[in-house]
Amino acid sequence: MGSLLLRVGERFGRVEPRRHMRDYVRGLLGPVGRKNSWQLAEHAGHTSPHGLQRLLSWCQWKPDEVRDDLQEYVAERLGQPDGVLIVDDTGFLKKGTVSAGVQRQYSGTAGRTENCQIGVFAAYASAKGRALVDRELYLPKSWTEDPDRCRAARIPEGKSFATKPELARAMVRRALGSALPITRVTADAAYGQEWHFRRMLEEAGVGYVLAVPKSAGQVTSGQLAHRPCPDRRPGRGMGTDLLRRWCKGTAGLRLGCGQAAHHRRSRSHSLPLGPGPPQPGASRGDRLLPRLRPGGRHCPRTGPGGRLPMGHRGVLPGREERMRP
Repeated sequence: MGSLLLRVGERFGRVEPRRHMRDYVRGLLGPVGRKNSWQLAEHAGHTSPHGLQRLLSWCQWKPDEVRDDLQEYVAERLGQPDGVLIVDDTGFLKKGTVSAGVQRQYSGTAGRTENCQIGVFAAYASAKGRALVDRELYLPKSWTEDPDRCRAARIPEGKSFATKPELARAMVRRALGSALPITRVTADAAYGQEWHFRRMLEEAGVGYVLAVPKSAGQVTSGQLAHRPCPDRRPGRGMGTDLLRRWCKGTAGLRLGCGQAAHHRRSRSHSLPLGPGPPQPGASRGDRLLPRLRPGGRHCPRTGPGGRLPMGHRGVLPGREERMRP
């Protein structure tokens, strides 16, 4: 840790904030019960928390430059040719209304809607280890539409509203432009369902493994328009049709997904990447098929004219339940 503290210490112009930064980081990594300024200062041997509070509130230093130093350090220590960038968000529970970005919103940490802040984070992982390399604070519209509130919280002027996937795209672009060797990006369905995020990764030429909700009509990028399958069922897009034709007569591998906030996650199919790049001149559908392995579920048998025997929505008359394939 000493070499990293020496590297980022150059971003602080005076010796006092440099020392306070060192004590603050060591306190965060140390056996401190609550990570507040009072207990961190006591752990560092300070008589009061004023020095650490001044470091966070008034000292002039540029956190983005410290982030760049951290990414270079992680690339040197953990960088591998098959490195993975992991994107996810988490919540920080708060009781007040003054902290930047705080409001009542869903927090995965609490598993419910709570008064909290939301941060979007990027971590780098390789065979040597893993480390956080970037962060963005999510500012709801209740903040970005209130300049006085932002000014009181010392949020930089001109900060506009950005969704979590938009924040994630900005972090991925920065990481791809850094010294970190990244071959693929992974994230959950909150980011995988956004075709802008997937398209950005495709245009950057980086592989990705993203969770996509079953309800998503588009399964590749925005260039793959939603088209119904022959069975005409809602939620079946062109990508599902391609999977159905490619996976006909095969069985997929099912894997457990762990515990969700409210329930046990259902099992999902594993679709490993297939061999080789697509042939020149192939259509988008032809380019997608060689990249997928068998693992889909067949559409049910249809009646005359491509219609389901129970109607175009697969619903019995007078019933509200959907038929399950």
